Amino acid sequence: MFSHLVLGANDIEASKKFYDAIITATGGKEGFTDPKGRVIYMHNGGMLLITKPIDGKDATCANGGTVGFAMESPAQADAWHAAGIAAGGTTCEDPPGEREGSGLYLAYLRDPAGNKLCGLHRLG
Repeated sequence: MFSHLVLGANDIEASKKFYDAIITATGGKEGFTDPKGRVIYMHNGGMLLITKPIDGKDATCANGGTVGFAMESPAQADAWHAAGIAAGGTTCEDPPGEREGSGLYLAYLRDPAGNKLCGLHRLG
């Protein structure tokens, strides 16, 4: 359904450090910067762009919004979460783990700009 996702950031270098860490933790490559200063990631058929807002105003995170990243295993979700914390992210929600009765293993982070992320593995 989705072709790509764009997230705003005020500190592109801090965001690149964070996203390089969590994307490489799942087997992807570090982002590259295009001529407009956007950092671009392509992995497993998806594309993520990190950019300063086009309107010149400050980037803000979406209150109530969550960006989900598909994980291949609980171990990969744990590695993704740990890489994010080590690269300047903060943990949020419950600790990484299986959510009772859901069939899901979830790990939540906030990136340096405050965006909420979820590493999700479907158990089964």
